[in-house]
Amino acid sequence: MSTRTLISPAQLAKSRGRFLYWAAFTVVVAAFTLVFLGPLYWLASSGVKDPQEVIQTPPTLVPRSFTPGNYSRAWDVMDLSRLLLNTTFYAFGALACQLVLDVAAAYSLSRLRPVLGKAILGMMLATLMIPATVLVVPQYLTVLDVPFVHRNLLDSPWAIWLPSVTNAFNIFLLKRFFDSIPKELLDAAAMDGASPTRVLWSIVLPLSRPILGVVSIFAIVGVWKDFLWPMLTLPDPTRQTLNVGIYSLSTGVPVNILIAALTIASLPTLLIFLVFQRNIMSGLTAGGLKG
Repeated sequence: MSTRTLISPAQLAKSRGRFLYWAAFTVVVAAFTLVFLGPLYWLASSGVKDPQEVIQTPPTLVPRSFTPGNYSRAWDVMDLSRLLLNTTFYAFGALACQLVLDVAAAYSLSRLRPVLGKAILGMMLATLMIPATVLVVPQYLTVLDVPFVHRNLLDSPWAIWLPSVTNAFNIFLLKRFFDSIPKELLDAAAMDGASPTRVLWSIVLPLSRPILGVVSIFAIVGVWKDFLWPMLTLPDPTRQTLNVGIYSLSTGVPVNILIAALTIASLPTLLIFLVFQRNIMSGLTAGGLKG
């Protein structure tokens, strides 16, 4: 069965067809590269300019005043080491909570088949249709006075960790992957006397490494890039995340130092994507087909 393409092999065999194909391909790749990498280049290059050159109109493409010391100054002035440590602590704590609770929820919906399981999953997915900003007020009131236990979680890591657990998208991804695991494999383990918990720990989780990697990346990046919720729930400056801390300390800081701090703050998530991009794609498509 031949593969359908935008240009036929007969046209591609001609010199004119090859020229037009590669010309169009080069233009498209260059345009997308400029759109996606242009802002990143502006961010990194502005961090080595002086304040006057940063605000200059039109902006300079190549920095005339190359000052790499702006990054070390931003590290000290913004106290980025403390902010990075705080954000890393919140991100990996949220990851641990999601791996425990979201995996349990997805496994129960996929394999344990609870009563009204489809209705529960439908209601979970329905929350994806609600804008996140609409939930800010009820979530804040809940964190301010947790029902039943009546605890105030402000300035506590749990104010970041607990809301991150309610992630319907991650539960859906996990459930879809668990559904793709052959039922015969799990039935064989059950016939050997394995409990549902043992089946989850010894069979399901080792087979689910691709999707667990995707969920882990989403959990870390979700906390790392969040701004509004940490700003509301972490008013103590010593407990703030990277984005909130940079915003709080930006008053009176030169714009080039601020841009250098933002560049440093964006590096971890960029590195995570560059290192794990294949894992992200393979994990998202791993549960698409059974077999």
